[in-house]
Amino acid sequence: MSLGQFAYANNSNRFLAAPELAAQRFAVAGVPFDGAVTNRPGARFGPQEIRRASLMLCDGLHPFFEVSPLGHLGDAGDMRLPNASPLTEVRAQIQAQAAVLMARHHCVFLGGDHSVTLALLRAAKAQHGPLALVHFDAHCDTWQDHFGEPSGHGTWTYEAIQEGLVSPQHAVQIGLRSSGERAAREYVQDQGGMIFTARQLRGLDGAALQPVVQQITARLGQRHCYLTLDIDCLDPAFAPGTGTPEPGGLSSSQVLTLLESLAGLNMIGMDCVEVAPAYDHAELTSNVAATLVWTYLCGQIAKRA
Repeated sequence: MSLGQFAYANNSNRFLAAPELAAQRFAVAGVPFDGAVTNRPGARFGPQEIRRASLMLCDGLHPFFEVSPLGHLGDAGDMRLPNASPLTEVRAQIQAQAAVLMARHHCVFLGGDHSVTLALLRAAKAQHGPLALVHFDAHCDTWQDHFGEPSGHGTWTYEAIQEGLVSPQHAVQIGLRSSGERAAREYVQDQGGMIFTARQLRGLDGAALQPVVQQITARLGQRHCYLTLDIDCLDPAFAPGTGTPEPGGLSSSQVLTLLESLAGLNMIGMDCVEVAPAYDHAELTSNVAATLVWTYLCGQIAKRA
């Protein structure tokens, strides 16, 4: 499989206006699929809106890390996906295309709904072995089925642990707050992982979040770690443009603090999913998504400088 199978964006609509992907260390790629949502569709349009919002970030250094991804980053465009095919076929295509990218680059994937993460983890595990996982989300995504569907954007965490893609003792969920039966809500913790709910994090920011950071870093150490960020981890006041918004979420400041503080983990990739532009207001959601991805990239580049 060659990178020619990706659809490239034009220069004005690449992440940070970065060049097309070639030999750069870091890669951004879109995963425009939302066929597994259970509420509002539209996340397939997220990658292009996140790219568009990122253009305001392309002319300066990150204020905390004092670096820019430019010069280190290429944009691979969007994966070509069979959106009308069964989820199993779509995931097979995502995994195959992600494997090509992951073999050559440190990747950030722009979703798409959260079902795409299972395929990305399959590709990452094939390269690195069972992974640590940092999972920002309003929802646990550990249901064993989703409204009768055996697999979807609310089952992928359960499936990833069952498949051995993720070491359950090294899984951390941050921002959970949705309704659900206890067996699902606390599944990761019951398997030996860690959960920091949105309720537990209320009122904490800056230095007050450092005990959380210390617990996470002590638990995960330098195990290969994948970070997945569902934009609905944020309160809808900060990110209304998503398919399943949940009141009472994290602030953009909290998530930025956590991303900055966790940059020292042995990250091997990231995704940012569930940005659904049709429900956005004043581009709030695409702007914060772009800033979170930019912050992740800057953190990874800074520690390699």
